[in-house]
Amino acid sequence: MKWLFWNMDFERLDAIRDADAVIATVVEFGLHEHVRWLLAFYGRERIHAFFKNVGSAEVSDRTVAFWRAVFHAKKEKWPRPPAWRRSSSAPWID
Repeated sequence: MKWLFWNMDFERLDAIRDADAVIATVVEFGLHEHVRWLLAFYGRERIHAFFKNVGSAEVSDRTVAFWRAVFHAKKEKWPRPPAWRRSSSAPWID
């Protein structure tokens, strides 16, 4: 997964300490196998907590919508940064 974290010092990245950054990066840019690892490592509850309590400008609206469906959380309030801070380089994101 090193290529996913091109903007971070991968050798110093700590999956526990940097969990929010890891989750944001993997849900937005990761492949299916990376998301499976994310679910196995952190569990659904921790990933759900990231969306409910933290959020990230890195995570697109489309990705948020997908995870809302996964967690059946349509009515939950999730923090979202202002639209001008959100962007994605993923080719499938408009």
